[in-house]
Amino acid sequence: MITQTKRNEIRQRIHKRIREKLAGTAERPRLNVYRSVSHIYAQVVDDQTGRTLVSASTIKLKSGGNVAAAKEIGKLVAERAVEKGIKKVVFDRGGYLYHGRIKALADAAREAGLEF
Repeated sequence: MITQTKRNEIRQRIHKRIREKLAGTAERPRLNVYRSVSHIYAQVVDDQTGRTLVSASTIKLKSGGNVAAAKEIGKLVAERAVEKGIKKVVFDRGGYLYHGRIKALADAAREAGLEF
């Protein structure tokens, strides 16, 4: 079985490979997702200026990092982005498989108005 630290090293290698091909711009920023054991975080980043435009996490929701919480975060980050005039983003799954909490967050963000 792959230990947790080894699994994270593999994820970081995959994320590094993805980030070489993917970058957020001012007109189409990057929606980045980070998943920990107990929480999920999402932020919209303009990589050209290195600024976070919008962010949301389950820490303030106190609902944990389950699939339902991921849907809430996807909806919340999309609403905040649309308020700032951001409609199109590039989705960065952070090296995680597009399944479970990551997929739930992405689907909720699409339903709330983001295009990717």
